[in-house]
Amino acid sequence: MRIKRTVKSGTGEAGITRRNVLKGGAAALGAAAGSGIIGMPVIWAQNIKDITLNQVGPSFSVITDIAEKASADLGFKIVAQTAETTQLMAKTVSQPETIDIADYEYWGLQKGWRSGNLQPIDINKIKAWSAMTPLMRDGKGFDGKDMSRQGTLPFKVLYTDSADSKDFAKGATALATVMPTIFNADTLGLRSDLIKREVNSWAELFNPEFKGKTALVNIPSIGIMDAAMALEARGDMKYGDKGNMTREEIDKTVEVLTKLKKDGQFRAFWSTFDESVNLMAAGEVVIQSMWSPAVTAVKSRGIECVYQGMKEGYRSWGLGMGLMRHLTGLKLDAAYEYLNWYLSGWQGAFIARQGYYSAVPETAKANLSANEVGYWYEGKPATEDIKDPYGAVMDKAGHSRDGGSFEQRMGNVACWNTVMDEDRYMIQRWNDFISA
Repeated sequence: MRIKRTVKSGTGEAGITRRNVLKGGAAALGAAAGSGIIGMPVIWAQNIKDITLNQVGPSFSVITDIAEKASADLGFKIVAQTAETTQLMAKTVSQPETIDIADYEYWGLQKGWRSGNLQPIDINKIKAWSAMTPLMRDGKGFDGKDMSRQGTLPFKVLYTDSADSKDFAKGATALATVMPTIFNADTLGLRSDLIKREVNSWAELFNPEFKGKTALVNIPSIGIMDAAMALEARGDMKYGDKGNMTREEIDKTVEVLTKLKKDGQFRAFWSTFDESVNLMAAGEVVIQSMWSPAVTAVKSRGIECVYQGMKEGYRSWGLGMGLMRHLTGLKLDAAYEYLNWYLSGWQGAFIARQGYYSAVPETAKANLSANEVGYWYEGKPATEDIKDPYGAVMDKAGHSRDGGSFEQRMGNVACWNTVMDEDRYMIQRWNDFISA
């Protein structure tokens, strides 16, 4: 499916639209150039089928199946390359020419955007911008009030004031740092068949009952926030902002974690998606930091696994697609076509089946069955078996999504993934903990 557009390119006087350019390629532009209306830079002489866009970002966002579907629909090639956010930030600074579209977690924009190697997105060229959920676009909760959550709220880093600015605007503007794409509310994964009792607090992560059967994600900025959620729930500490700890708070957190480690509380510290799945599927851990698709992967093996919403709330995250500053001409036009395709629904439905939410929920829902909408977005019991994006059954008819509806889950966010002011010190102390 192609997304129609009538925004004009060049002077606009010749009626040359981006759509005409993308359809007609060199022939249309050759005629225009012959009339003296526009020049003939090499990029404009390419045919659309010759365009290749390199999309780089985390493995849970940059997915080959999505890139292949977009390539088939749009007529040019999207190449998916995975790099976790810390790696992406480094590539943005040192190898910006190797990236065309960067999938950035919002916390990564604190460094990525300030590199100056991304260009702002003209929101007037994003067809579904006005249909985007206010959670992403406006920083508004379901009650219409400002969301005041700890950590990096997406709205705080979503807009910029000018094409050359390396700073974030204080409010909405016509220029965005990235186009919001997916987000979710993270919590702990449980082997409910092995625990066999109610678990409703982050404090359970450090419960001696699960000694040697727990795990944390070994991504410092995320792992320490999961730990902080547990420590605060347990009454060890009260943080001013779990997403922006002071050195004193970091030291105290690491001190408690190190003692827990020496006491044998942790089975592992995982760094990859597959590690988290295998630990849980094998029963080596019964409660751990986990991501929604990992829970889906465990359940698709026929193993009971729950992504349990806790009474203290969720730790949330989100991503957006950024355009590299070197993109110009036909390649930039193709990138905007891809961004518009991304919000048109197919991708939103694909990632919904992994447990993620689309920045434009309505187009995602239009590409899901009524049963899937009820299960993934409305918190209703499934009327038929629920399948993951690859067709494997991951939940049975009669079951409901863990945590309830979209509004229930995203309305109970306690903090957002972030980069702390004391980030370098935090990473140093986290590594002290891991090596202790």
